[in-house]
Amino acid sequence: MTVSAQAGAVWRVVSTRIPTRYAVFQVHGFERDISSDLIETALAIVLGDPTEGTPLLRIHSQCFTSEVLGSLRCDCNDQLEMAMRTITEEGCGLIVYEYQEGRGIGLMAKLQAYELQDAGLDTVEANHALGFKADCRDFNLPAAILHNLGIRRVRLLSNNPRKSRALSDAGIDVVALVPCETAPTPYSFSYLLTKKEKLGHVLGLQRPGQGDATNVDQ
Repeated sequence: MTVSAQAGAVWRVVSTRIPTRYAVFQVHGFERDISSDLIETALAIVLGDPTEGTPLLRIHSQCFTSEVLGSLRCDCNDQLEMAMRTITEEGCGLIVYEYQEGRGIGLMAKLQAYELQDAGLDTVEANHALGFKADCRDFNLPAAILHNLGIRRVRLLSNNPRKSRALSDAGIDVVALVPCETAPTPYSFSYLLTKKEKLGHVLGLQRPGQGDATNVDQ
């Protein structure tokens, strides 16, 4: 299915079931051509029939450091688990899992950004110092996947209004932006505060209690 010249052709490669501690999800693997020799992939992790009603949707970017290593510098793994738990409680919804590590700059550059943050820069300043935009992600692929699955209306589980705008621009009706906020750690508070103040994320952000570990993600 061709959604636009920018999105390229998206096709479903595989569909299978994956049992998790939350539920048994149907997982669809998608690919799209983004150049003559480069293919982008993403997963649609689905529970129930999301073409009925207005399902919960989480667009989630891969975060190796939190999801595999258990890093406390960000809230990514907590958000993924919240999404899976909330969708399971509703009995229907989906997660589009994209491989856009570090807001699209990749794992090595993300670690370089961490090094700069250790020296005192915030997450946006670190990206700029490395020659990147504050957020390099492209949400055309999730929109194309939703069209492929026949989903036209969603409740977006996110704190990032940019995701909502991207879906709306692609013809997906976002009827609600549902908060996906977890309690910050002493290591993630400054990072999340920067996302709120400089990237426009909708966050309440209660500061962690005094006496905790020193924040290392400035």
